Parts: sequence; C-alpha cells; structure tokens
Amino acid sequence: MRIMRFAALALLLTSTAQAELPKVSSGRIERLEAFPSKQVDARNVDIWLPAGYPDAAPYAVLYMHDGQMLFDATQTWNKQEWHADEVASELIRGGKTRPFIIVGVWNNDPYRHSEYFPQKPFAALSSADQARLYAAGRGDKAMFARPVESDRYLDFLVNELKPHVDQHYAVDPSREQTVVMGSSMGGLISMYALAEHPDVFGAAACLSTHWAGTIAPDDRVVQQAFYDYLDSRFPAPGSHRIYFDHGDATLDAWYPPLQAEVDRRMHAKGYAFPRMLSLSFPGTDHSEVSWAKRLHVPMQFLLPPRP
Repeated sequence: MRIMRFAALALLLTSTAQAELPKVSSGRIERLEAFPSKQVDARNVDIWLPAGYPDAAPYAVLYMHDGQMLFDATQTWNKQEWHADEVASELIRGGKTRPFIIVGVWNNDPYRHSEYFPQKPFAALSSADQARLYAAGRGDKAMFARPVESDRYLDFLVNELKPHVDQHYAVDPSREQTVVMGSSMGGLISMYALAEHPDVFGAAACLSTHWAGTIAPDDRVVQQAFYDYLDSRFPAPGSHRIYFDHGDATLDAWYPPLQAEVDRRMHAKGYAFPRMLSLSFPGTDHSEVSWAKRLHVPMQFLLPPRP
C-alpha cells in the first residue's frame, strides 16, 4: 500500500506542477499545491477568497469536494464548472449570505469512489457484498481502485486541512461557521462528514446524492446500509442542518425514490425545515451545469446572513 501511495503521489506531483490556477471573475484563488497528508494522498486545495478579503473577517468556511470542478470550465475534464466564485460573490455582495471563503479540495481520481463512499455503511455489509462491490467495474476500470478509506479522508479534512485553514486565513473556526458541500458521491461524503464529525461541521449540503452507492440503481443491500446508518448514527437536529436535492434526468433519474426514503427517515429523527431542506428540480440532470444553476439555494441555506 505504501508503494502504491508513493507512486500516486509522484503522478500527482507531476500533473499538478503543470496545473494553472483557475481563472475567476471575482475574488481570487490561492492554491495549497499537493497539500501533504499522513492519511490520504497529497492533492491540490484551491481556496477562493472573495473581493475585499479580509475586510469582513472573520469569514465562515465552506469546504467543497471535487475542488477542480468548481471555478474554471477551461480546466475541467468535461468543460463544465460550478461557477462557485460567481454565485458566492453575488450572494455575499447582496447580503444574502454571510461572508465566507471556499476551500475546494481536489478529488483524487481514480480513488474518488474509495474516498467518498461512507466507510461505516460499507463495513456493515457482509463480506460477500463487500467483495461483490470491490469486484464491480465501471467500463474498463474498477469502481473501487483501492479499499474504502473515507474515514481517512475525513481525518485529513478535519485534523490536517482544517487546522491549516484556521491558522492561515481570517476565518471563524467554530462549528457554526464550518460547513461542507458536494454532489453525487460528494453528496454522500458530505452527509458522512456531518454525521461522523458533528462537533466540526454545523451543516452540510448534498446535491444529487448518489444514494445508489454503486453503478446499479437497485442495489437494495447498499441502499439499506445507508438508511440504517442514518437511523443509528446521524446526529439529532438540535444544532445541525442539512440540505438535499436532486433532479430527474440522466443519473438523477435514479434518485427520487431513494431521496424520498431518506427524507422519511430524517423526518422520523425530527428533521424538518429550517433544520432540513430537501428539494426536487424537475428536468435537471446530473452535471455541473445543473448544480451551478441552483448553487445559490444550498449556499443560502448553509450560510444565511449573520443576525
């Protein structure tokens, strides 16, 4: 495993050395290049600072997964982006959110599925079902390129990256000012981050959450493991908030019944507005284009204006 990590790090260092900073229309990007970790492979972290930073300190912090997809479509694999800088700038400027920075944590393809699949639900599966998932492929590639290590990924976020951000940026490190967001598998790991570290994250936004967990829309064993985890491990709603949404086209066509069951279980735990918001966006698909168009909604939910 150590040899594999060193090889992955060497490949990452080679590729990131040539990566330009994303071009943004407002604010600026500072990069933590190949940020080191004892838990996971090093990766780039792009930190967006709004115009005028640090004048409105202390800032809230939004941690976003798939960080290379957030700001500049000219640099992404599919030429799409979240337009995170434009949306955040407009919301902050209009007083619709509190001032915040974005910490965009790059994914570590091809290990994204291994880092984003919630580890405790995976561990609850039988050995046979775990082996079945590890043997599953996506095209000519394995769905899991290494064993599930999302607990290590969260340990990296909480105990390595967050202390660095808190020390070097003009932010409020409290739970109430620390939130997390992602889409698809990034939605799963955002839910898991809030559940596993409720003392660190005050709220999470999960867009087009991939409750299927795998490349099959009807793997009920995996889905049940997520439901059971929510029932047993998700924190009470008293001081936490969570946002869910989904479309109904392309991969998002899988999600309406799965999210409905999640909503039912969350309501049974006592979650309701304003502690929880679950929305459907008919006609939208599973893409950065769709997430960008509605990004203002979860940002306002996670980061409402200061009283």
